[in-house]
Amino acid sequence: MPRVLGVDIPANKRIEYALCYIYGVGNSRAREIIEKAKLDPNMRAKDLSDEQVTHIAEILQQDYRVEGDLRREITQNIRRLSGIGCYRGLRHRRGLPVRGQRTKTNARTRKGRKKTVGAVRGKEARSAAKTK
Repeated sequence: MPRVLGVDIPANKRIEYALCYIYGVGNSRAREIIEKAKLDPNMRAKDLSDEQVTHIAEILQQDYRVEGDLRREITQNIRRLSGIGCYRGLRHRRGLPVRGQRTKTNARTRKGRKKTVGAVRGKEARSAAKTK
């Protein structure tokens, strides 16, 4: 497994897709990197020489913000938004969708599992509620 910027990229995949395992590198950016490094996109990651791996790492460090730097920048941006108390910051703080999506239905990824409120479940609990 070749190691680029502290990330093990899968050896049996094509470079084009293996580079996507690095945080901040998607399909289009991976293609750009391959073009800059003048590599064959059909080449497998295990076939890369050490020189090619270091060349890819240099390109990533010089031209792009990836891995730790990118994660740090994103968390700082979110902290700044919640620090100034803007709407987007409040949504981040409350764990709700930030970009205007509806929340009456859907939004389960951000809100988490359903929490049923007000309904009493089970026969024993219902009969106990009636006798009160």
